[in-house]
Parts: sequence; structure tokens; C-alpha cells
Amino acid sequence: MWRSAPSDPASFDCVVEISAPPETVFEAFFTRDVLQAWWEAATSITTPRPLGVYAVEWPRSTMEDPLLGPLGGAFYGLVIDVRPGREFFLADAYWMPPEGDPIGPMALQVTCDPTPTGTRLRFQQSGCDDSPRWRRFYRVLGAQWVEALGRLKTQLESAST
Repeated sequence: MWRSAPSDPASFDCVVEISAPPETVFEAFFTRDVLQAWWEAATSITTPRPLGVYAVEWPRSTMEDPLLGPLGGAFYGLVIDVRPGREFFLADAYWMPPEGDPIGPMALQVTCDPTPTGTRLRFQQSGCDDSPRWRRFYRVLGAQWVEALGRLKTQLESAST
């Protein structure tokens, strides 16, 4: 089951059903080699505790958006709240593209709710002003998130079979 935001969003909200335990899905956001596989991260430093750092870096992409420039760069934020194995909340998060000004601040909420067959993952990213660059950010990066969360689902379900 997939649900995502409208075509000109002011946020990103996606729900994915994954046939893996909530603890496994949660850990996929904090384990370097797993992040490298599903999120295609070059490197990461993620600390699942209050006031922990959450930083992920990607190589510069060959794709260049007319408003955002090349994709890749780094995303970082501060872990404000965490329920190990279930959910976490980042605040003061920014995307630092390889070129141009950072986009932020924003918030990120990830919730891993148990279901009879695994986990209902809800991924919410918010924070926006009414500029074309912000709207473009959610349009372009929202599509990237859908792809990445699809890779996460495939990876975790393959590992559990």
C-alpha cells in the first residue's frame, strides 16, 4: 500500500507496508551499510538518541534540476525524540545540495507501527515556505523518496525470506 502527497506539495507523507518487524525497519534508518544499500548513501552518521546527530551524504548526481541544481549532497538534522524500534523525530533538518543554498529547516518523522504481517512505515517530511524552490524540492525529492522507500521494502522483505 502506497500513499503520497499531491503533485505540488508543501510536505511529503508516504505510508509503506513492509513484511519485516518494526525493529528491523527502524534500524534501517540508523545502520550505515543498510542506509548505503536502500538510500544509496555514500556515508552516514546517525545516532538514535535524543540530541543525537543524523547526517547522510550522497554522491553528486548526474541529474540536474533547473531550480535545485544537481542532486546528492548531504541531509542533516537533530534527533529530538526517539522510541527505539518504533519511531523517531528530527528537527532543524537541512538538505545541503552540492551547489546552491541549503533548503530548510524542516522536520522528519518516521513511525514503524506493527501490523499482523510486519510494519506500517510512515515517513513524513515537513517544513516549507511558499517559494518555487521549496515546492520543487518536495516534487523532486518526493519522487526520490518513493523510489528509496521501495528499495527499503524490497531489501527488508528479501532479507526476511
